[in-house]
Amino acid sequence: MSFINYSSREINCKIVYYGPGLCGKTTNLQYIYNKTNPEAKGKMISLATETERTLFFDFLPLSLGEIRGFRTRFHLYTVPGQVFYDASRKLILKGVDGVVFVADSQEERLEANMESAENLRANLKEQGYDLDQIPYVIQYNKRDLPSAMPLAELQSLINPTGNVTEFEAVARGGKGVFDTLKTIARLILIELKRGSR
Repeated sequence: MSFINYSSREINCKIVYYGPGLCGKTTNLQYIYNKTNPEAKGKMISLATETERTLFFDFLPLSLGEIRGFRTRFHLYTVPGQVFYDASRKLILKGVDGVVFVADSQEERLEANMESAENLRANLKEQGYDLDQIPYVIQYNKRDLPSAMPLAELQSLINPTGNVTEFEAVARGGKGVFDTLKTIARLILIELKRGSR
């Protein structure tokens, strides 16, 4: 749920990048952070565990407009990919406004993708969210690797209904990173405007 800061006239929205370990969630956030105007972003914070890190930062997009005189500020988070950090994942999902599921396109990571997608749905449900009812985008990352599965095959497994907006990406080089972010931000703003009527 977005948080309204009346003193700064900002609506704060939370976007969570979810997916299996080493799929490119952190790479997405680092790319966005490095390409965002320094005056429009906060500090990137990294919470490191023994085997994985969780990153988050906030930024104020300059071109997305206002909602009833309020600017929107987006807080971007990644979740730890490993299953044994499930409690952390649940905590990070609290108050989420939109989710980006980052799938690793490599064939050997298919099972990890499927597990993570099921885990996302279960963790959201536990907190009273329905993945089919909140802003949600899928990103197929690492499309440049020789072991990348055919896109149609990945889509049939991860987005079987075809109802979720999806992007091909090579996060390391920035391909698809901002397309994914702009789309999830736009979907969140549509929800916010719908709720403010």
